[in-house]
Amino acid sequence: MKESETHYCVREWSEGDRPRERLRDRGPAALHDAELLAILLRVGNRGESSVALAQKLLAMYGGLEGVAAAGFSALSSLSGMGLAKASQIMAGIELGRRVSGKARPFRPEIRSARDVYDILGARLRDEKKESFWVLLLDQRHRLQNAVRISEGSLSMTLVHPREAFQPAIRDSAAAVLFVHNHPSGDPEPSSDDWSLTERLKECGELLGIRVLDHVVLGDHAWVSLEERGGLKSRRQR
Repeated sequence: MKESETHYCVREWSEGDRPRERLRDRGPAALHDAELLAILLRVGNRGESSVALAQKLLAMYGGLEGVAAAGFSALSSLSGMGLAKASQIMAGIELGRRVSGKARPFRPEIRSARDVYDILGARLRDEKKESFWVLLLDQRHRLQNAVRISEGSLSMTLVHPREAFQPAIRDSAAAVLFVHNHPSGDPEPSSDDWSLTERLKECGELLGIRVLDHVVLGDHAWVSLEERGGLKSRRQR
């Protein structure tokens, strides 16, 4: 985020920079602490956006843990906070505590392209545009998170390796698996799909992140580029 943007109303920002729209498009894991806190705050103050207010709170208390430890009285007494904002923050923190205190959710192990289809197939089947996703996996290839990277036109998705690997770097994923859909319903990979797969594989090798597969989803069908040899290293070709 640009420094000059922190004092504008969030509504004036481009849609791709707004926290709520970024959460919708990329998932909550793609947002940094200030953006998540800004969503809880909802609005900022005169001359100060909700993100700028969130950044100030994080700096004042030394991060999310400090904000949580500050308590309702301290937060509500701060200039620009008050009852409503302090209540929203404390409620969000308490919900997080209650969720973390429960059993960890089931994380499926990804063993095949069929597993990928079972996770994203129904979600992407009826989309009218190509949508490119990355599945973040742990050492045992269990799903940690699924993040949408980009959404393209009816016939093409634009993907930059920097954006594709950013969630994996941020969350220290052991491996990744890329997925995108073909709105036509035919999952047969295009020449662009093959080129992109090769580029992502090379980037993964440079970053030390294993790229397990690139799966194309169609209408009740899928194609694994790994099974067709699309993820072999240059030495194996």
